[in-house]
Amino acid sequence: FWDYGPLGVELKNNIKKEWWKYMVLAREDVVGIDAAIIMNPTVWVKSGHVAAFTDPLIECEVCHKRFRPDKIGLKPKIQNNKIIAYFYPSEMDCPSGGHKLQVVIKQVKEIDSEKLVEPSNFNLLVTAQLGVVEKQDVYLRGEITQGVFVNFRNVVDTTRIKIPFGIAQIGKAFRNEITPGNFSFRSREFEQMELEYFIEPDDKTGEDVFSYWKEQRLKWYLTLGLKRENLRYRDHEPEERAHYARFATDIEYRAPFGWSEFEGIHHRGDWDLSRHNLKYRDEISAREFTPWVIETSGGVDRSFLFFLVDAYHEENKRIVLRLNPKLAPFKIAVFPLLANKEQLVKKAREIYLKLKKKFYCVWDDRGNIGKRYLSQDEIGTPWCITVDFTSLDDETVTVRDRDTTKQERIKIAKLDEYFENKLLALS
Repeated sequence: FWDYGPLGVELKNNIKKEWWKYMVLAREDVVGIDAAIIMNPTVWVKSGHVAAFTDPLIECEVCHKRFRPDKIGLKPKIQNNKIIAYFYPSEMDCPSGGHKLQVVIKQVKEIDSEKLVEPSNFNLLVTAQLGVVEKQDVYLRGEITQGVFVNFRNVVDTTRIKIPFGIAQIGKAFRNEITPGNFSFRSREFEQMELEYFIEPDDKTGEDVFSYWKEQRLKWYLTLGLKRENLRYRDHEPEERAHYARFATDIEYRAPFGWSEFEGIHHRGDWDLSRHNLKYRDEISAREFTPWVIETSGGVDRSFLFFLVDAYHEENKRIVLRLNPKLAPFKIAVFPLLANKEQLVKKAREIYLKLKKKFYCVWDDRGNIGKRYLSQDEIGTPWCITVDFTSLDDETVTVRDRDTTKQERIKIAKLDEYFENKLLALS
């Protein structure tokens, strides 16, 4: 479980804001909702999560820690496109360290003269209880997706939107992860940003829309500054697809701990709406059918982590966070050259308070000017304004660029326009 501080929450909010602008506000075929975290438990039975929302795990009989077989390098034994067990090398070191991995004997079978371990299934849903006297078992949502599906009829009935269309949502989800780790990459409380896009039940349409959203989602990350060489698609093999998926592709990032998935694009077919007995009626043809769904599901926290990793640079004597200015927690830092000169402070405060009405700005008068620049570089602030003695004479200030460190003199009266143009150029 991770908390986000003053800078972290701004970066996280900016990621969500840019996603919403791109996926909802800029489109005519997508609307948004905000569903409840706790829903009727029947929803999770109907969706298959109670029965199938599981992770396989094995237990070391020495340290009694549990591990996902695929995450510790065990190769699967596959029959009929399903994983039935994992090959078990007896000389393997236990991931917890200090001894050899020894699995529980009753889980090991001899098949084709090779040792196999059969993992146990562990349900990931987090349970809670509601009620004062007679308590009812409920679930914290394991994904935000089902909130969209149970509201499908409400959205169709209360908007003018027609198929093909999408319903978008950003929100918290909870999973009782077996092996949380790699900093905030895998955690038990996290945020998702998802689109469920509803289409006619047609194979060609499904393939085309699936390909379209693959391209759109990769494009979004590239537009916000992630390096292309650090991104790739990975198609799921049939045996690893979710039970509902016709096709599934991950967008992965080359993290310090290896290629890691942080967005999935899934062709869910009619699994979800059919489980909830929901249909769509075409007003023109009067035809009633169960739509298919193409889903894009991205992790806010994982995106946050990879934007940080990708933007981090060490060069010469400074650390620079080269975040896209749209994502940067602060857009502009304002300094008086000297904090003990009243005229400089007064002029700088006037500029700061004016710009703050339009842009997220920060005031900084600590230490010398060089240290302030280095501090803002590490925060990722794209531009720094310095008010000096020349500013008192000609109403200009120095604007320094984070990435190039170049400085230019700009008229104070033109600062609004200058930064608006800078941000507009990124669109």
